[in-house]
Amino acid sequence: MKFFIKTYGCQMNVRDSESVAVLLERHGFEGADNESDADLIIVNSCSVRGKAEDKAIGKLGILCATKRNNPDRIIGVMGCMVQRLQESLFEKIPALDFAVGTRRFSRVPAIIDLISSGQKHVLDVGEEDENFESLSGHPENSLSAFVNILFGCDRRCAYCIVPDVRGREWSRPGERVIAEVKSLAEHGVKEVMLLGQSVMMYGRRNDVWPTDYVSPHGFVEPFSRLLEAVCAVDGIKRVRFTSSHPSGCSEELAEAMQQLPKLCAHLHLPVQSGSDRVLKKMRRGYSVSDYREAVQRLRDARADLAVTTDVIVGFPSETEAEFEETRAFMEEVGFDNSFIFKYSPRPSTPAADWDDDVSDEEKMRRNKVLLEDQQARGTRINERLVGKTVEVLVEGPSRRNAARWAGRSGTNKIVVFDPVEGIKAGDLVMVKIDRAMPQTVYGRVAAA
Repeated sequence: MKFFIKTYGCQMNVRDSESVAVLLERHGFEGADNESDADLIIVNSCSVRGKAEDKAIGKLGILCATKRNNPDRIIGVMGCMVQRLQESLFEKIPALDFAVGTRRFSRVPAIIDLISSGQKHVLDVGEEDENFESLSGHPENSLSAFVNILFGCDRRCAYCIVPDVRGREWSRPGERVIAEVKSLAEHGVKEVMLLGQSVMMYGRRNDVWPTDYVSPHGFVEPFSRLLEAVCAVDGIKRVRFTSSHPSGCSEELAEAMQQLPKLCAHLHLPVQSGSDRVLKKMRRGYSVSDYREAVQRLRDARADLAVTTDVIVGFPSETEAEFEETRAFMEEVGFDNSFIFKYSPRPSTPAADWDDDVSDEEKMRRNKVLLEDQQARGTRINERLVGKTVEVLVEGPSRRNAARWAGRSGTNKIVVFDPVEGIKAGDLVMVKIDRAMPQTVYGRVAAA
């Protein structure tokens, strides 16, 4: 049986889809190149915004309609939307075969067996699956890999549904993370991205290190210790992490950024708003000043640090003046890139009970303004690289122009360059930049 997984949402969802794909392959399934060739199609869903759920439901409806001409095709859905909507999904999409929640992914092969034997509308949600570690598999021949280190979230921001659909926060034992990274390195992976909903909280809720572990740098915080141990793995050239929170930008993390050369000079640190009143209403747990100090602490340690962020526009009661505060603060921090989202109420969150009083038209306007600001800011920041040489991890031919190659700098810039004989994917090369765009820079190889 051939399968295809369509993924919506964050890097955690991408990682979940990878894990389920490897699990299916271990059970004898074969990956399909596209939906039309698949006997089994799974949609991995997102619930962070209403639009994401609408996309997934719309896609499932289209896929289920194909069963009229292909009645044996199996259509399923997994992830956050399942955890939230559960049985009601089968009312919305009657031809849907199965739905699997965020804590039960290892059950997917068994569920498909049930569907193949004639069962209908199989729903599997609930507590964390005891076979979680069986989901640590990765696709073959990858240069970069996502590695889960922390699951769930306990922050309870006023607008966020993640704690409800992803569960309580818990961290994987350090030895298991390191074993996974070592295995990845042995299979040719050069770069790892450590994942968590609030990744810097790693190890604060449960013990993750044996008592006899000794940190070479004298680190005491669990997250810094993990970064140190991952950076020490032979074969790994770069280490990244996401997503972050200002409360985790400690002096020790700054020291780790300074002392660990493999740790990339890039931080994704959601700010969400530049207004103290709105941040308090959002229950983000920091002020504008706290955020500013967190960024400066890390920039003092790594002068080349690139900072990217998330921003919500049109949060309930956000005024025009507060929006302008956000706009000014984004310029002050100098974000290399920003992901702008129009607020949408999520069921069962505190904010859902508040008056969604910023019109859709005004949300769209504010969204457009910040995107235009970011385009101009990104261009200015990237133009500073023109004439300079940056280290690039080669990924292979550019997606937009196969005649050129592409990779990423340590600051997470997309770098496009003309290929040079002898260079291959996975190499680290020095590229001299000669042209800049808002999200991409262009240059030529100076040295391998």
